[in-house]
Amino acid sequence: MAAQGRSVEPDVVVVGAGVVGAACAYYATRAGLRVTVVDRGAPAGGTTGAGEGNLLVSDKEPGPELDLARLSLRLWRELATELTDGTGGFEYEAKGGLVVAGDDAELTALRHLTALQRAAGVDAREVPADRLHDLEPHLAPDLAGAFHYPEDAQVQPALAAARLLRAARSAGADVRLGEEVVDVLTTPGGAIRGVRTTHTELRTPAVVNAAGVWGGEVARLAGAPLPVLPRRGFVLVTEPLPPLVRHKVYAAGYVADVASGSAALQTSPVVEGTPAGPVLIGASRERVGFDRTASAEVLRRLARGAVDLFPVLAGASAIRTYCGFRPYLPDHLPAIGPDPRVPGLHHACGHEGAGIGLAPATGLLLARALTHAPPDTDLAPFRPERFDPTPSTAALP
Repeated sequence: MAAQGRSVEPDVVVVGAGVVGAACAYYATRAGLRVTVVDRGAPAGGTTGAGEGNLLVSDKEPGPELDLARLSLRLWRELATELTDGTGGFEYEAKGGLVVAGDDAELTALRHLTALQRAAGVDAREVPADRLHDLEPHLAPDLAGAFHYPEDAQVQPALAAARLLRAARSAGADVRLGEEVVDVLTTPGGAIRGVRTTHTELRTPAVVNAAGVWGGEVARLAGAPLPVLPRRGFVLVTEPLPPLVRHKVYAAGYVADVASGSAALQTSPVVEGTPAGPVLIGASRERVGFDRTASAEVLRRLARGAVDLFPVLAGASAIRTYCGFRPYLPDHLPAIGPDPRVPGLHHACGHEGAGIGLAPATGLLLARALTHAPPDTDLAPFRPERFDPTPSTAALP
């Protein structure tokens, strides 16, 4: 495809240059579409840049999100080969996950979950307490057991978004940074006809809302509301350390926290190493709007939980902390696909903490929808209009 000039009307405008928007742009250009990406900031400047880069099946119950995660894991493995260059790609690590139980009750609950996951095709292997140190030599000695998930992996999220965007741009995409979408334009009949930004007006028959925690605002501009809310989380980063943590390791309570709809503070220990040496420590969840104020109580809980799992970390120094906002929807499923309330509007937002893991599958599904190709998985559970009590009759067959 020839490089796209700014005077050429794009087939689709993608709003958002995080990892989900970048994946949408990548797969749309591969499908032969002319794509323009617009973001008011830098690539991965929002939720993506504050993520740990988790690609997980271990924290998902059988259902549509797990199906999406399994498709995405396959695509991430392909992308790790396709997008690798002399700079080393985006630090894809097939490290596996280890979910640990502190007592027999937690271990019983994990056995029940993994039985369901295995029936759905997930590789989950029980590790008895006396074999835990074969996988993680520095784990605490008093744990009841664990389950190992070999499919879990990790990427460096900002690098992954940058590589996807660069590949899309090489295929002809026009990437406009520092340019905010201030209005979504529609025809008298209510269909998409373009967007207005702080710089210009872009005519297009299709818009993809990949604006992360701001996805609700873009949906409102288009006249198709989505109840996207920010769910804050903090991460502690240690000084560079010798290799201490081999897998993504988290306590069984993390699974329940992910599925919870509570607005209150929840913390559960999540610990993983990085190729550069620092250990990342999470995870917290709370709905406090866009408040970025550092919370000493949250940071104490994170540090205490990490040391409970890995006592060796008691002597490590935390050199920084950062927070981000997960784009939360009430049923914990993202909004993906065409919105029948506004023809030409497509959504790719509301992934909460799973956006990095689910990005490639989301991008591929959006490209399929934009080109009217059959989807790779059922889009019905992700219907954007499912929260609208009075959906448009355009949704009816």
